[in-house]
Amino acid sequence: MKRILLAEDEEILRMLVVDTFEDSGFEIDEAADGQEALKLFADNNYDLVILDYMMPVYTGMEVIERIRDKASHEGTKIVMLSAKSQQYEQEKVLSAGADYFISKPFSPAELLGKIEGILHGED
Repeated sequence: MKRILLAEDEEILRMLVVDTFEDSGFEIDEAADGQEALKLFADNNYDLVILDYMMPVYTGMEVIERIRDKASHEGTKIVMLSAKSQQYEQEKVLSAGADYFISKPFSPAELLGKIEGILHGED
């Protein structure tokens, strides 16, 4: 079973994504801010991390920097979610260490399809 960390400060969106992923057989942990995401990341092994760009305490960009500093987790895929979908924002996110960028808004089913493709090497 693949394990995913979702860090998203919008509670309703987080609940929808968690329900969708759990119904599809994923194990998913959730964080409401960047600090909580970093604690969960330090305590667990994840196949993939989904980060919101704008979160309290630490932004998605700050979380990426800290995650990428952990050599033991270099195989973990990182997906950034953001309403900031301009090309230069996407490039900034990818150059910071994210593997993928997904623009908001999205449906949880659409996100699930993309994540399943990423985890199966079909990106």
